[in-house]
Amino acid sequence: MAVFTITQLAHVFVHHPGPTAVVQIAVMFGPIWWMYGGYVWLTNEVAPSSSARRTWLLIGMFAFFVLALAVPNAFHGGGVAFGVGYALVTGVHTALFASAGGASASLAIRRIGPLNALSAGLVLAGGLVHGVAQYGLWAAAFALQIATPYLVDAGGFVVRASHFCERHGLVIIVALGESVVALGVGLAGEPITVGLIVMVALGLGLAYVLWWAYFGFDDERGEHALAAVPDSDRVRPALVAYDYAFYPLLVGVILTSAGIALSIAHGHESVGWPAALALSGGVALYFVGQAWFRATLKLPGARSRLIGAVVVAATAPLGVYTVAWIQLAALVGLAFAVVIADDKAILRAGEHSSYA
Repeated sequence: MAVFTITQLAHVFVHHPGPTAVVQIAVMFGPIWWMYGGYVWLTNEVAPSSSARRTWLLIGMFAFFVLALAVPNAFHGGGVAFGVGYALVTGVHTALFASAGGASASLAIRRIGPLNALSAGLVLAGGLVHGVAQYGLWAAAFALQIATPYLVDAGGFVVRASHFCERHGLVIIVALGESVVALGVGLAGEPITVGLIVMVALGLGLAYVLWWAYFGFDDERGEHALAAVPDSDRVRPALVAYDYAFYPLLVGVILTSAGIALSIAHGHESVGWPAALALSGGVALYFVGQAWFRATLKLPGARSRLIGAVVVAATAPLGVYTVAWIQLAALVGLAFAVVIADDKAILRAGEHSSYA
């Protein structure tokens, strides 16, 4: 469901580019990501080893699908379907965790479950209203989720670093896949020319450098850092690094995908500020998420990623005042320079990666 959900969120910006779409994506993806992460925590604790468990997970998948279907019209009459889908996703998560989790995890979900239910109630209530009230209720639901681990004791969950990190890494792969889909959709029906082939190469190069930025070193370093934390202390860094920090990272990919879709078919024309900012700003937001991830797990290079975010964001005016392909080329070139410089520093420090 992650592929479809990310595609739907990117389309929100593509169809109505501008600040309003960014806010809509932010307040929808916040609760979605919280509960998607919740299912990673769930399957980390409860293996789908019986027909009953697999059936409950299938019901949860169905609810996620309904929710994703409602995304494009969630602020235009589809909010009820979004809220009902989200409530069902939350209910399945809590019920399966409480009934099939270990003793400590069951106690932990009983502490967190009521606040998750309250968040789901706010999402459902938001779907019943319109305008500012809807934005406010959904933003409140997301804010409550962010605060939940600080309002109640979030300890007691078992975090198996290998499974936990792998599942979160797969989400990045899925999200980057959407940028490739956006590339294809943006060029559908266009005549094959040298210019088009260049734009394809640049678009794929951007997807690749974002993949490399995380999977070059951070996926393995993150797993090793999390595994080195004692079991009893692992919940908080896992939550902050892989749930909180992944939020801006993934929103960055969504906006980058939307920016590609808006820019790719107009390679020899200038684009508006919304498309240019989505493209460059999305990559910058991805780097900001990585910086937060590194800082949380005490990995070196957080500052270099923040510097990189500023550098790539500065390419946005090129799309407005020149043409789209120049912005994309500059963005790809600078993103590669940031990642290569960072990797060289890591290698000089004596670290290695299975991809290096």
